[in-house]
Amino acid sequence: MHIPDGFLDPVTAGLTYLILILYGFFALRRVRKVLTPEVVSLSSVLAAGVFAAQMLNWPLPGGTSLHFVGGALAGIMLGPWLGFLTMFLVLLIQCLVFHDGGITALGANAINMAIIDVLIGYLVYQLFTSKSHPSNSNRALGASLGAWLGIVIAGAAAGLQLGYSPLFPYGFAITLPVMIGWHAVLGIIEGVITALVVLYLAQRAPTLLTKGR
Repeated sequence: MHIPDGFLDPVTAGLTYLILILYGFFALRRVRKVLTPEVVSLSSVLAAGVFAAQMLNWPLPGGTSLHFVGGALAGIMLGPWLGFLTMFLVLLIQCLVFHDGGITALGANAINMAIIDVLIGYLVYQLFTSKSHPSNSNRALGASLGAWLGIVIAGAAAGLQLGYSPLFPYGFAITLPVMIGWHAVLGIIEGVITALVVLYLAQRAPTLLTKGR
């Protein structure tokens, strides 16, 4: 999922950075009033967990990689705005310190993993748990489907970005099937893990699942 340097042309990289800046500015305005010490601590702990999960990488044809994302869980626990900032912090540290994902591709990586995956996971989960007292089956279904759909759509977005860039040697006919297919398989595992975490939190610390609202 991480796109390295040299894969995106300047126009594509610039457009993705513009989207990232505009979305990030709006997200910062939305979370400014809710940044209590408790929320900051929760966000930091979740960022550490996501960071560790994303370090498990499997190479894909063409030079990019396949790995767990965790964006859906961030959206479910923190909501779309703080979930975005948490995921972006993870991606920024990976890029600057561990060289996982390029600086020129940071905008694209953030769109895929910190915006798309977080938003899809959050919206799908909210759709299944809109009642005041949702059942565990609804929680599990919403979390698993949100995580699966989030990572698949994020993978498709990465495939579109790579296929559109003239610097990447493969076009849409290769990038889309590869990114969607492999992430659809990994999304099953991520969906199961996300559902198990959500069910555990619902039993042990249900207030952590209400902060996303």
